[in-house]
Amino acid sequence: MPQMHMYVNDETAAEIRYNAKVRGLSVSRYLAELVSRELGSQWPEGYFEEVIGSWQGDVPLERPPRLEPEERESF
Repeated sequence: MPQMHMYVNDETAAEIRYNAKVRGLSVSRYLAELVSRELGSQWPEGYFEEVIGSWQGDVPLERPPRLEPEERESF
């Protein structure tokens, strides 16, 4: 398995160590899970249920009328 190295500031390193410890993971495993989650090829569980139909603004969203295609000069 390849190893990768990165540099972070002291505050970020402390937060990474803390989050890994809270989850009972090594720092390496914690970071690997973060990367895997970020690069995952699937939508997060429950994504569509939470997002679809969730607009709650003052003005309802409406699709504008479809415009006719414009005439363009040929090459």
